[in-house]
Amino acid sequence: MTTLLDGKQCALDIEAQLKTSIDALRQNGERIPKLVVILVGTNPASVSYVTNKAKACTRVGILSEIIQLPEISSEDAVIEEVKGLNADPNVDGILVQLPLPKHIRSKAVIESIDPDKDVDGLHSVNVTKLVMNERGFIPCTAKGVVTLLKAYNVPLAGSDAVVLGRSQLVGRPLAQLLLNENCTVTVCHSKTRDIPHYTAQADIVVAAIGKPKMVTLDYLSAKSVIVDVGINKVDDKLVGDVDFEAAWDKVTAISPVPKGVGPMTIVTLLQNTLDAYTWRKERHG
Repeated sequence: MTTLLDGKQCALDIEAQLKTSIDALRQNGERIPKLVVILVGTNPASVSYVTNKAKACTRVGILSEIIQLPEISSEDAVIEEVKGLNADPNVDGILVQLPLPKHIRSKAVIESIDPDKDVDGLHSVNVTKLVMNERGFIPCTAKGVVTLLKAYNVPLAGSDAVVLGRSQLVGRPLAQLLLNENCTVTVCHSKTRDIPHYTAQADIVVAAIGKPKMVTLDYLSAKSVIVDVGINKVDDKLVGDVDFEAAWDKVTAISPVPKGVGPMTIVTLLQNTLDAYTWRKERHG
């Protein structure tokens, strides 16, 4: 019997816990955590993502603000906006929605964010902390994948895990996070020879390669636990990197697309924002 790794339900359970924590802050007369998202331009996908993040904040009681800047904004203008938020004591989390317009260097903007407010976990300080297995902010999708696995009691320590993809946003941080959880990790990518050789032997397979239904049954085994990070539009329908229909009932567990990793990514952003608030209180009272 295959287990459905229901990211939507898992995210709702975590949202309920977060709401309880934030309601308690409000009842005690304390300041409420605040997330600010900077959106440059009007990319439809980015607008949708940002809107969903704001709605999620509202559901749990986190304050949120969207700062929308024109597509033609200069890199310096975006960085100045970030610096203002860095200095604002009422802002706990800062997120710059990616991708940015081509004339703006994403790295320069990300590095301008205060690492203690970098709830996307992309600043080099937080990347280093992840590698060193120290407390810091972990990219939301990577952390959301591991949270989902833990919610379904998937054994991590000692398991063989294969990550398909090596992006800075998902593949690399996820591989490191799984390593920190004592998995034995293999990263496969576009230059890897015979990917099914690795995935068929793995206990956990995470597909984050960006190719619709690339992972077929030939890649998998009956013991496979599959997390599908891919979001691809085919004939106006969202599909993952895994051929879900072919894998269903023939593997141990699998996450769907949609309603799998997507909701986990957003709820992890909320968790990171509350953590940013809590850790600042620890440091400054």
